[in-house]
Amino acid sequence: TISKYYCLLFQSKFRDMRISRIYIGIFLASLLFNGCASYKAINYPFPDPVDTRSKEITLQEKKTYTTTQGVSADNEYDGARLNGFEAVNDSVFRAIVSPENFPINISTYFSFRVWSEVEKDIELEVYYTEHDHRYWPKLSRDRETWVRIDSSAFDTLKAPNIATLKLHLTPDKLYVSGQELLTSSDVKKWGDKISSKPHVSTSVVGKSKLGRDMQFLDICQGLPKGKDAIVVIGRQHPPEVTGHYAMESFVEEIMAENYLSNAFRKKFRILVYPLLNPDGVDLGHWRHSAGGIDLNRDWQHYHQEEIRVVANHIVKTTKKNKNDVLFGIDFHSTQKDLYYTLPADYDPAVKGLKDLWLQGIDESFPDYTPDDRPGALNNPISKGWFYVQLDAEAITYEIGDETPRDFIREKGRVAARELMQLLVLR
Repeated sequence: TISKYYCLLFQSKFRDMRISRIYIGIFLASLLFNGCASYKAINYPFPDPVDTRSKEITLQEKKTYTTTQGVSADNEYDGARLNGFEAVNDSVFRAIVSPENFPINISTYFSFRVWSEVEKDIELEVYYTEHDHRYWPKLSRDRETWVRIDSSAFDTLKAPNIATLKLHLTPDKLYVSGQELLTSSDVKKWGDKISSKPHVSTSVVGKSKLGRDMQFLDICQGLPKGKDAIVVIGRQHPPEVTGHYAMESFVEEIMAENYLSNAFRKKFRILVYPLLNPDGVDLGHWRHSAGGIDLNRDWQHYHQEEIRVVANHIVKTTKKNKNDVLFGIDFHSTQKDLYYTLPADYDPAVKGLKDLWLQGIDESFPDYTPDDRPGALNNPISKGWFYVQLDAEAITYEIGDETPRDFIREKGRVAARELMQLLVLR
């Protein structure tokens, strides 16, 4: 995209070159139509840029592994991660797990099904070829109800990169997973449920690298023209399902039928992009997209389809409708609950919003204090992009991997209520 600055620069150069006014007019009209008037995300020069050009990934082979001891495992479903399975002896078995490429963040995700021809107690080693164990294993028979494995049946004493599980197997397949499964189809079902409510429309704003839909929810009561807006994004990193749970509750509270939510929807436009990395989610990736890249480092050059689609759509739809974005929130997961925020000397459109918002969350929970982590905008991440592109208050909302799920959802609802109260009264 050619900025207004470059349009003026070209005008000056053409005057100096004394090209005829007719050709100047034709050239500038072309620029205005194709460049200066287009709505695309800027390329902001972050101090610590990251090379986000695509890198090769290794796809796991989808298959069922069967041992001579009658114990089998498979990865033949979306969201699975299993790169090998073997018998160590008659009662000990090993699941081998590798990342999509390397180097990579320590997000040692795994998910597979395991079963036995006859009922049998086994010891299962989850062996990581890179990095150490991270997630507390979750078990499910139906993919709907998940339970954390009991501490008496789980340890990592053999080695940091080997998690040992004690399992009771039957002929029925048992899901063993680092986190609950929430694939692109699951997220779409949630989005479709939200869009069935009044004042919500859903659309596909583009495709991922492998052709999966990039879903968008547009929440607005009345016409969107001229309304201030907030932007919600999530799931840039595939295993981070606790952040997704928080995002769900946050959006669902905005959609609630009560005085505050109704007033908020009338006054504001809410743009929701619930799943930025559908390929990585369905491929069972630890961290990266199908392009082999951490998407939350691509908010500068937009080399990856997913970030380019979403960033340009945010800019285009808000500029065309004259929506000033006041608040951008990106939902993630890490080892503990915390908030990555802008430093105090930054100057977003709404002064003091973040501090009042966190104060409200703090006061809502007697035994919880928000962990505020202000940080400069050095890397090309979404938080920095919200600020430099949209002049918005920007939050990376992190939820702990093992934070109780009920608390995640309650805190998401409270976060939405506190934000709505502050902005409605603004």
